[in-house]
Amino acid sequence: MSNRVLIETRNLSKAFKVRKTLFGKVFEVKAVDNVSISIKKGENLVVVGESGSGKSTLGRLTLGLLKPSSGKVLFEGKDIWKMNKKEYKEFRRNAQIIHQDPYSSFNPMKTIFESLATPLLHYKIVRNRREAYKKASELLEMVGLVPPGDILRRYPSRLSGGQLQRAAIARAISLHPKYIVADEAVSMLDASLRLEILDLLLDLQSKFGVSYLFITHDLSIARYFVYKGGGEIAVMYLGRIMELGKGEELITKPIHPYTKILVEASPVPDPKIARKKGLPPLRSLEVPKLTELPSGCRFHTRCPYAKKICSEKIPELRKIG
Repeated sequence: MSNRVLIETRNLSKAFKVRKTLFGKVFEVKAVDNVSISIKKGENLVVVGESGSGKSTLGRLTLGLLKPSSGKVLFEGKDIWKMNKKEYKEFRRNAQIIHQDPYSSFNPMKTIFESLATPLLHYKIVRNRREAYKKASELLEMVGLVPPGDILRRYPSRLSGGQLQRAAIARAISLHPKYIVADEAVSMLDASLRLEILDLLLDLQSKFGVSYLFITHDLSIARYFVYKGGGEIAVMYLGRIMELGKGEELITKPIHPYTKILVEASPVPDPKIARKKGLPPLRSLEVPKLTELPSGCRFHTRCPYAKKICSEKIPELRKIG
């Protein structure tokens, strides 16, 4: 493993037990299935996929918020589930998350100052509330929330979605983390605010050298993020990675049929890509249920190019260059 790799997963899987009815049969749902990824220090991995593809579960597994059913999560070469108490606490300080819904990620009964001060005091970034107030003010100015004194006194309900997401970003970077999961961080914002938040995230990356696992269902957002900040894009479908590659190359020269479908469905303002449209229609518009996953390639029930082998063998990720 390169000494530059910050976080890595090896054959990572997560299954949940679900019951369709109160006294019905218990099913196993594999939200993440045999996923191996790596993110280097100061670099990005954007995970793209439909709802239910396992993107958020993968993000939470890398943060240690969920325990894998099998496989490993390595942070700076150490298995996070084999760390001692002191090592795990340091890992959790270094691994933060920005949630999709900023309103549900803040305690409505606490002011913005109280929400920012709690982790600062817990991890001893500051010694007292006076220092916490000064640090919180600096953080808000850094993310463009001014005057900070006015914002710090407010409750979450008194801020707009864009303001609250900036506050969430300030909270995420307050502990000087090395790794941040941005889980659909701009999907609930107005279109006019999305690029501002993306640019803010990338600006903070250039200042602090943080690595991002950026999760989105929007391929155009993914393209912008890697175009401005560099990195790779991983395309997920029903818990598995269909394709992984350098951002612009994956979008302009997709290989897997599922990636091609996503590119065609995405409003990408590039005439070279637009001229390539015209793929055969999907065999089915219905996404398989997680309790009834298809054999072989997960996409073969919908893929216009499916052959017999697609239903028999799971395609392995291999390098094509």
